Amino acid sequence: MSLEPNQTSRRVLCVFPRYEKSFGTFDNAYPLLGVKAFMPPQGMLVIAAYLPKRWQVRFVDENVKPASDADYRWADVVMTSGMHIQRNQINAINRRAHSFGKVTVIGGPSVSGCPEHYPEFDYLHVGELGDATDTLIQLLEVSVARPHEQVRFETKERLPLADFPTPAYDMAAMDKYFLANVQFSSGCPYRCEFCDIPELYGRNPRLKTPQQILKELDAIVAGGAIGAVYFVDDNFVGNRKAALELLPHLVEWQKKNNYPVEFACEATLNIVKSPDLLALMREADFWTIFVGIETPDPAALKLISKDHNNTVPVLEAIQTLNSFGIEVVSGIIMGLDSDTVETGERILKFVAESQIPVLTINLLEALPRTPLYRRLQAAGRLNDAPGRESNVEFVLPYDQVVAMWRKTFQNAFTPEAIYERFSYQQKNTYPHRVQPPPSGKANLRNMLRGFTTLAKLMWIVGVKSDYRRVFWKMARPALRELDIEDIIHVSLVSHHLISFAREAARGAQNAAFYSPELKAQTA
Repeated sequence: MSLEPNQTSRRVLCVFPRYEKSFGTFDNAYPLLGVKAFMPPQGMLVIAAYLPKRWQVRFVDENVKPASDADYRWADVVMTSGMHIQRNQINAINRRAHSFGKVTVIGGPSVSGCPEHYPEFDYLHVGELGDATDTLIQLLEVSVARPHEQVRFETKERLPLADFPTPAYDMAAMDKYFLANVQFSSGCPYRCEFCDIPELYGRNPRLKTPQQILKELDAIVAGGAIGAVYFVDDNFVGNRKAALELLPHLVEWQKKNNYPVEFACEATLNIVKSPDLLALMREADFWTIFVGIETPDPAALKLISKDHNNTVPVLEAIQTLNSFGIEVVSGIIMGLDSDTVETGERILKFVAESQIPVLTINLLEALPRTPLYRRLQAAGRLNDAPGRESNVEFVLPYDQVVAMWRKTFQNAFTPEAIYERFSYQQKNTYPHRVQPPPSGKANLRNMLRGFTTLAKLMWIVGVKSDYRRVFWKMARPALRELDIEDIIHVSLVSHHLISFAREAARGAQNAAFYSPELKAQTA
């Protein structure tokens, strides 16, 4: 959208709410790596780039630093976004903006799924970027006075992803994030019972062009991103033909730029049926794939409408991915209707056999706008009582499920167990990766950061921790090989996993990572 010269300029404060500490955001690793947050908020950066060019936009990610009173006083409009787990922080931003007399706008996944959670906001933007966005902008051009009652805009015609602007990475301090991120597609063809993606974003994946992705990667590297770039697509292979068309462009870009980053993505396990695609992913330097395995029980997969995981033997599929140099990160859910008292032990057996280092083992949470939510609601099995770890009334007794989760989680992430699984990856996965020229990452900034991180790890883990012997068993041979990158990766991730598991064992962390019920003090 562009403004005519006589149109009004506005000052827009885009505030992204902080997350509470969680397993999947690797908070315990931040002080060691010198970063402040997990990933930049892709949606807010797209909005910041989409607003009229004559508007002044100020972006603040409160995971990096809090918005100041001066930011709120400066603004004509305050915009925010976020997920259900950020609900308390989102509403706190609204209250603060109103205390300064500012009009407020909320968009994004949480309000699109549950508009009723945000009754005090002035404007609700429900749905993706599109005609509702343009109507909202036109209204704000006319007035930034607060309306007498809440106004809702709902997207009827989505903007094609091919017309999306490059996210405003220049507004984000990219070197303050654990990961950078890009989005190639939106939507997923599958209908897993617990997932809200198909209802929010559709089942027919919509796509950006390869040229858009390369332009975004250039902006990410120019912004100072420090390592991996995560494709936040709901399913990277939701459209396999499109993924196959994109990958040669990524390979060419990596070679042209001496492999300045490595890639990661989310995909369904049946990706292993496409070895040609995996070969290209290896050549493009994909290091990690997050796979929603959910449960090692084939019957349970069928019950939660994830039968596509049964089309390939799970352990064989993981080994196939490893053979292409790709480390698997897995989602595991406990509290399914099919769970028994032996579920925890079966999961631990699977963890040991699969040799997956990082698994998000969490309790089932029923998200709005999912088949699961509607089924449990009809059965009277939703429970939002304060203090609960999940909003699901499990088939097994609640206390038994929580205790089983806590025991399983703690045992999966003992220092010995996690380092043993990483040792397997060092021997059986990492050697299959491409060996890019060192010049791509070996700039002065990265070298200084690497040596600083290594020194911190040596002191905090190698000297002060109670599992230092386990650390040195891994680190000594790697040091002899000058394999500094492996030492940093393994010990950094392990430090977070071990620390979080111990916090969870004390009851200081949530068992359902998607639950808005927070252990820590909220804003």
